[in-house]
Amino acid sequence: MAKSWQQRQVRLIGEDKTDMLSKVKIMVCGLGGVGGNCCEALCRAGIGTLVLVDKDTVNETNINRQDFATMNTVGMKKTDAAKLRLNEINPELECVLLDTFLTPENIPIILEEHKPDYVVDAIDNVTAKVSLAIECQRIGIPLLASMGTGNKLNPEMLKISDISKTSVCPLARVMRKKMKDIGVKKYEVLWSDEVPHTPEDGERTPASISFVPPCAGIMIAGRVIRNILNM
Repeated sequence: MAKSWQQRQVRLIGEDKTDMLSKVKIMVCGLGGVGGNCCEALCRAGIGTLVLVDKDTVNETNINRQDFATMNTVGMKKTDAAKLRLNEINPELECVLLDTFLTPENIPIILEEHKPDYVVDAIDNVTAKVSLAIECQRIGIPLLASMGTGNKLNPEMLKISDISKTSVCPLARVMRKKMKDIGVKKYEVLWSDEVPHTPEDGERTPASISFVPPCAGIMIAGRVIRNILNM
């Protein structure tokens, strides 16, 4: 039964589909600018369970783009900060917290233990991204992976497609080759064909702004929900 705060959504997609979302479990890997904002959109859509995976703590440099980063959460585990925020929105949301790095060794174990209906990959470690893709294909879990959103200024150039349709994005280029080499047939990704800007300070850590990673996260949440509902 939909709650009173969900009535605008019920008018759009109906009571049955809203109820369906309350029974869905989604694993979000990475709670940064993309993953955190994806989590909030999933939460507000009434997803029943979120498995939240991240080993990091909130840093002051996260505040410019990450949903769970505030002056009050600096120093907290990102998983704890995420649960605090998401349960303020929907106290009935079940948050499963995995304060861990994903590795080729633990990914099969985690997926088998938690059995998510869908996986969102918002991490930037290529080895872990490849392992997630392999295991999700093997088990048959739908996966949507974020490519690079750093050094980008134009959210209007974000899009979602199969990895074979990507161009320009450096991370997508690497992953496109990896997926071909390992034989992953379908790999849905969010990416941008905006040419990355080069920070003037020469730092290797990607630069970022308040509106690109959050837009990416919300787009991923929207595609995941529409895929679940076949809409």
